[in-house]
Amino acid sequence: MRELAAKKKSGIKRETIALMKTLGVYKEQYDPIIEIYAELREQYAALTKQFENSGYAFEVETMQGGAKKAPIVATLESLRKDILAYADRLCLNPKIIDGITVETKKKSALAAALSAIEK
Repeated sequence: MRELAAKKKSGIKRETIALMKTLGVYKEQYDPIIEIYAELREQYAALTKQFENSGYAFEVETMQGGAKKAPIVATLESLRKDILAYADRLCLNPKIIDGITVETKKKSALAAALSAIEK
């Protein structure tokens, strides 16, 4: 997630699909989930930039004179959890990828025989 604030939804989506293809877990049917994942990451990047610009103001004063967690901090925490959940569903988490089996297209017997002959 380098250059967090610079990434837009479309770029995050392309990056995610490319990564999933590299891992061998991409299917076109996952596109709606990838779309939501990309939106969440874009929102997270925007809010992180806003939080940074506020000087990381993690507390706000209450009417009673006390302090409580700033709403932006709660929102960022929630987005982190959601992003992790979607990353797990999309098999982008190293712990999850170890537990799945990736379908590989098998060569037909004829294609395998022809490949052997060509060598």
